[in-house]
Amino acid sequence: MSTLNPLKRVVSHVILDLDGTLLNTDGIVVEVLKIVLEQYGKKWDGKKAHRIVGKTPLEAANAVVEDYELPCTIAEFMSTTTPMFSNQWCNIKALPGANRLIRHLKSKGVPFGLASNSPRLNIEAKISYHHGWADSFCTIVGGNEVKNGKPSPDVFLEAARRMKVDPSNCLVIEDSSPGVMAGKAAGMVVVAAPSLPKHADLCNSADEVINSLLDLHPEKWGLPPFDDWIEDTLPMEPWYIGGPVVKGFGRGSKVLGIPTGMLKPNNRTYFGLSSSLVFLKLITTSLLLQIYFHVSMIRVWCMLLH
Repeated sequence: MSTLNPLKRVVSHVILDLDGTLLNTDGIVVEVLKIVLEQYGKKWDGKKAHRIVGKTPLEAANAVVEDYELPCTIAEFMSTTTPMFSNQWCNIKALPGANRLIRHLKSKGVPFGLASNSPRLNIEAKISYHHGWADSFCTIVGGNEVKNGKPSPDVFLEAARRMKVDPSNCLVIEDSSPGVMAGKAAGMVVVAAPSLPKHADLCNSADEVINSLLDLHPEKWGLPPFDDWIEDTLPMEPWYIGGPVVKGFGRGSKVLGIPTGMLKPNNRTYFGLSSSLVFLKLITTSLLLQIYFHVSMIRVWCMLLH
């Protein structure tokens, strides 16, 4: 559930963070660090993840070398990890709600930019694998283009300057404590969608804390609302699946109590979110199955369309 501080002003522009906010970079970073740490006889400790979230590459490298007492310099560590990270940019997935938000802001004519602690070249490489992203942002500011990275407000102030808007008219969407601090220091409204839920308390200085981008309600800040809600349910992007399942009254009937069949590759799986209960709905040519799971704050719709 989101926590909303009293609304003090409306905004006209949006500035987005990239890693952990739009892209699920954390999983790639962790996998690379596990490999590198293993070479030094060390094991990745997830409890220390907050030490690198939202930091510049140099700061993150310094934290890892220090926390794990690695017998190498920061420069040596970065020379090893940088190409490993670069090779994985193509595998980074968009976080839930990221594509929806970008499409929404663009279609409604809301000016929005991107401001990240990552170097500009890294930013461009990452977003190049996501259709339409590069052309959607009014401006892109990398950590290497300003004097100080987050939690300094420099990247956000530079983004506002390039968009020719007063910082007070900007909404920042962030996932980390340094990012939240930077946005507030810039005098902007800040919404936090923490990438590390266990450390969500570190983002309490934000004007609003939400679980994910799917919980964002732009109208709270004077921006156009999403128009894809259907009866308090949010349709999410389709999953395409296909392949054989047990036919007739085999395992399908024993487990589910129904006959099953063949799902073609163009089957689409849709999900939706609302606020009452979770249920799964499967629909094929001759199959209608509804399984209900009681959950306090979320409902998921899953439809397999033959």
